Amino acid sequence: MANTGIQVLTSCKSVSQRMQRATAEARAEYEVACEAEVFAMTEALRFQDSLPYVEALSLAGIIAKLEMILGADRDIGDPTDFPWPHISSVLRDLKALAGNLPAYRSARANTRANVALHWKEAAKLVAALEFEEAPGSSKLSARGI
Repeated sequence: MANTGIQVLTSCKSVSQRMQRATAEARAEYEVACEAEVFAMTEALRFQDSLPYVEALSLAGIIAKLEMILGADRDIGDPTDFPWPHISSVLRDLKALAGNLPAYRSARANTRANVALHWKEAAKLVAALEFEEAPGSSKLSARGI
């Protein structure tokens, strides 16, 4: 941003002051986004951990569970090691017998609601951490002790 000299277009603050504020705001937004991502991944892992306790009631349910298992391992491990090729083979066989699952896509409103929830919780966490790290504050003073 440049100071045009026209006060309507620029504030009275210098460009460096505005840039510092914009950078601090961007850094805060980035910290909140990182924490929101952690909350979302934690929720996804909680669903993944509950999978063994969910009973499949159809071939489509079994296919869905196997796809979730295979999808969860895409980022870790070697997909060519046992048991991944074997599970993939079972999944292909089941799909050949039962057909593919219908395509599913969550409604945007649901996705936005989930993002907003994680963002809100992350913003509260980042604010609490910043308060704890602020000069003159301590855990004891934060608790009112």
